[in-house]
Amino acid sequence: MLKGINPLLTPKLLKIMMEMGHDDALVLADANFTAMSIAAGKPVIRLPRVSMCDAVAAVTSLLPLAADVTHPAAFMAVSGMDDSYRSAVQRDVIAHITPELLTGQSVEPVERYAFYERARAAYAIVLTGELQPFGNFILRKGVIGENLRP
Repeated sequence: MLKGINPLLTPKLLKIMMEMGHDDALVLADANFTAMSIAAGKPVIRLPRVSMCDAVAAVTSLLPLAADVTHPAAFMAVSGMDDSYRSAVQRDVIAHITPELLTGQSVEPVERYAFYERARAAYAIVLTGELQPFGNFILRKGVIGENLRP
């Protein structure tokens, strides 16, 4: 154990988050997500019995969200529902992420198959124990550093 690090962040997940560069994407997927076929050889980290909200809270405690894009986070839209529909898990995660967003940024809903395509391009997938369908998110990593010097 280390001080100040959420215990849900396994050594493997910490390593992946450290390896990721600016604008790399990390998928946080529900238990039903087809992680192994979507990942196609990329890292898959398992967090069984961990809810999506807890996983997102743990990851965002250390992972900065991208500041240079309109949508540093995305979620899988629920098929067959109105575009404005948000499941309970989606509402909870969006509420957690929103304070991290800059002015003009938002969390983007992405149609299911388009989400799969984005997930294929991600750096890694975190497979949680979340049982609510469509409880899938993509976070884009930002940077930590000083402002540019004149």
